[in-house]
Amino acid sequence: MPTRRRAFLILASLALLAVLSIGLALTVGSLRIPPADVFSALLGREVPGIDVVLELRLPRALAGFACGGLLALAGALMQVLLRNPLADPYVLGISGGAGCGALFAILLGLPALGIDGLAFAGALGAMFLVFGLAHGDGSWTQTRLLLTGVIVAAGCGALVALMLAIAPEDRLRGMLYWLMGDLAQASGWLPGLIALVVGLALAMPFARELNLLARGMLQAQALGVAVNRLRYAIFLLASLATAASVTTAGSIGFVGLVVPHLVRLATGNDQRLLLPASVLAGGALLVLADTLARTLIAPQQLPVGVLTALIGVPVFLILLSRQPK
Repeated sequence: MPTRRRAFLILASLALLAVLSIGLALTVGSLRIPPADVFSALLGREVPGIDVVLELRLPRALAGFACGGLLALAGALMQVLLRNPLADPYVLGISGGAGCGALFAILLGLPALGIDGLAFAGALGAMFLVFGLAHGDGSWTQTRLLLTGVIVAAGCGALVALMLAIAPEDRLRGMLYWLMGDLAQASGWLPGLIALVVGLALAMPFARELNLLARGMLQAQALGVAVNRLRYAIFLLASLATAASVTTAGSIGFVGLVVPHLVRLATGNDQRLLLPASVLAGGALLVLADTLARTLIAPQQLPVGVLTALIGVPVFLILLSRQPK
């Protein structure tokens, strides 16, 4: 089968999966709405449950797709940057910085907009701190970047633990749900979708250079790739994608770790196919996980981060056991 035809079939299949996952999210729940009524509601016709579809489920499903796609995109970029197929978008402390900002805003009693703003500011602060410390005197290796990110993440974790310890009981539940990842608190889907489209559009022109970088820094340099500039661009883009996702839905683990790796096993390591395929697969997976989280023990809802962790941990262990010793 020709390569272009194969790529088209893979992307078309994943796009169909994404559409079906969103359709399922609009249909099932504590109030089950027939697919025909969902379709009519999307067309603007008056049907029973139209408010549930348009005001509750559709924004939540779109926010979930955006967050899942952003995490998968960031994970794919981080795995190229660190040349480690099991790298995670949270490995550089971005989630920890966002958590510090969001929990501080909750402690102050700020509204949702203030929580999102401080979460994004905390993520950017962690990003610039890791970049500054890892860059140092100008040398920047994958090991130095990784170790710096781990230390910054540990420091952010200590601050998060401190705020949880001193938080009043009436705010503790909201703080814990944010840390576990919860799409029920997502304040808007449009910024996340815009960030996803822009991030993918910025990443795709670098796909060929990313293919070369994945083979090794020296080989990429010999073939004319501006490695340092490319690594800075990858780091910035992956960090911003992670920050946008964490700001929207909190810290949702394992999507950015597992999805790019599984897509790579299925499609190969060509970034021209891997990046968009990861976005579609990551978005679909998070929408399905969120649908399960709000229907498993309905009407009570679980944080979606709990479901992704329960799915991701065994998959991660299987993938890890397949790595060469």
